[in-house]
Amino acid sequence: MIPSYFFAHGAPSLVLEQHDYTEFLKKFAASTPKPRAIVLFSAHWESREQSISTVDTYSTIYDFSGFQDELYQMTYPAKGDLAISEEIQQLFEKNGIPSVMNPERGLDHGAWAVLKLMFPAADIPVVALSVNRFLSNEQQYQIGKALSSLREKDILIIGSGGIVHNLRMLNWRGGNTPEEWAVDFDNWIQEKLENWDLEALFNYEKLAPYAREAVPTNEHFIPLLLAMGTGDSNRQAKLLHRSYQLGTLSLSCWEFN
Repeated sequence: MIPSYFFAHGAPSLVLEQHDYTEFLKKFAASTPKPRAIVLFSAHWESREQSISTVDTYSTIYDFSGFQDELYQMTYPAKGDLAISEEIQQLFEKNGIPSVMNPERGLDHGAWAVLKLMFPAADIPVVALSVNRFLSNEQQYQIGKALSSLREKDILIIGSGGIVHNLRMLNWRGGNTPEEWAVDFDNWIQEKLENWDLEALFNYEKLAPYAREAVPTNEHFIPLLLAMGTGDSNRQAKLLHRSYQLGTLSLSCWEFN
């Protein structure tokens, strides 16, 4: 059974940046067996219905503005995998999770920017999944748990988002030095993940220090809970990388086994 992962995707320019986190992502593929397929929840595909991509070949969505021209020339023409999409829908149905198929949507930057660094050849089939910010934290976890059996079939499950993700409080002059409150929140999350403290994590908005600053809106945090849910059988969480950008963006990778 292969692990599943949470990856922070940072700013859209991540794919052009050079720092410790991008080097970590570039080396990731060499450290893990090549998966049969990738199933990815992106914070940038929001839907009130759990949506499952069924495209044949993905278009590239440029869901950002004001960045380097080079970004708008990049593509990630990964193939889909209809059989896996249908299997996912069956798993959701089995667990009482309503879902719909989407034959049109391409890959947003929450998906392609990370995948392009890790698997630049775009030669692994991808099934993209949406997130729903209106569900409870426990429901998010259960969605991930419903897909855990895919890991037994060499399918890599990824949640792409950001644990500390406050765009309104970016420190453009502070370089990569994190705000103290960002580190405090990250440390609290780390302790709860490593101890698989679901009660605390499901109530992080009330219990975690500086939760309102770290998670002003929850769509980027949700992929962490989705990825964690896929590891429910063994309940082992490991922090593989953590660094920061502009004070209030954490760049982290968690492995769930």
